[in-house]
Parts: sequence; structure tokens; C-alpha cells
Amino acid sequence: MVDLKFGGSINKHTYVDGLSDVDTLITINKSELSSLSPKEVLNYLKSRLEGNIKNLENIEVGNLAVTLNFSNKIQIQILPAIKHGEGFKIPKTTKNEWSNVIKPKKFAEKLTEVNKNLKGNLVPVIKLVKGIISKLPKDQQLKGYHVESIAIEAFKGYDPDPKTPKALLKQFFREAKDIVKKPIKDSTGQSMHVDGYLKSENSKERSDISYALNRIYKKMENADRIGSVSEWSKILGE
Repeated sequence: MVDLKFGGSINKHTYVDGLSDVDTLITINKSELSSLSPKEVLNYLKSRLEGNIKNLENIEVGNLAVTLNFSNKIQIQILPAIKHGEGFKIPKTTKNEWSNVIKPKKFAEKLTEVNKNLKGNLVPVIKLVKGIISKLPKDQQLKGYHVESIAIEAFKGYDPDPKTPKALLKQFFREAKDIVKKPIKDSTGQSMHVDGYLKSENSKERSDISYALNRIYKKMENADRIGSVSEWSKILGE
């Protein structure tokens, strides 16, 4: 027997239909799987799932997870994990070994705290941000966890009145253009930084994305200046 629980954006309520993948943790405590290597567990999961799920196009086995690709384009990523105290051990990205203890709950609690301080408006704003960024070229799109981490940084000490989604959306892009230039430490312990895919501080990748985020912010400012609903609709992708 194994236990399943949602992780990623679903667990944090920042899932965006059509944009976010479904991340699922499968805990293998006290089972015969717990003595196996990550690769052996991943291959075992694939063998049990193949041929048993409707509308499944294929199953991919990566270093971290088993990915189920469905005909409706939905992806479900199943990540094996071993419970360890208040955290989990998951497969390492580079070796066939279990990681050090990570604590995804720590990050989720911080996100919940900031959302509460902003009268529940942070989560819908993060969803809007993900939708806006999804319209950018692939090499300028931020990963979901990175967006959530930037949001926490962007709203530190921020106390707008009123706390509307529109005010928070502008604040995100106002601050994000600078925040993205530097690596953000991963509070869960899963990796050194949440944005390692953008390389070092002030890298070309970071500069390009900073420019794109600033351009979006300027479009928002311009839409407000001329009082244009249609310009806001374009920004939001409607």
C-alpha cells in the first residue's frame, strides 16, 4: 500500500487549468519499495500503471518522477517520496540516490501567511501572473515555483490600500523585474536555489526575462494612464 497526496501548485491552490502540471507525491513508507533505489521505484511504478489507465498516451520515466501524458494534454507527474520527520526524501536529479530531507510544507506555510496578510488576494494574483507569463516566448517564461517565490519577495512589507488583485498584480511586475536578476534560495531544501535554471546573478537569461517583465509592467501603467479596459484585456490574454 502507498499513500498519494497532491503537491506543487494544486497543494498551494495556485494551479491554473491548461498551464500547470499535476504533481503528486507517492509516499512509500513501510513498504517493500522503501528499500529500493529511486530508479527501481520509478520503473516499478511505470510497470504497474501501463495498460491500466484510460486515455493514457504514454508514460515517461525521468530522474525525479513518472510522467503520465493523457490524450487531453494533461500531465500528471508522480514523485516517489519517503517520509522523514517533518519532511521527505525524494530522488536526486543527478544521481540514483535519495535526497537529503526537504520540507515543502515550510514554503506552503509561508505562501499561506502572505496570502492571509493580503486578504486572500495573493493566490488569484499568482494565477493571473502565470497566465500572463504563459504568453511570453518559451525562453522568457518563469516556472511556477519560481513565480510563487518571487511573489513572496515582492510583497514583503507591502501594505496597499485597498488590497485589490489589480494593485497586487502591478506590484508583482514592478518588483519582479529586479528580483529575477538574483537567485532565490530554496527554503524547502530541495535545491540550492529555486531558479537555478536561469544560471548566475545578472546572467543573460535573467536580463532577458527582467526586460520582458518590465515591458509588461509598463503596459499596465500605460493602460491605467489612458483608462483603457481593452489594453488590460490584452495584457490578461482575454
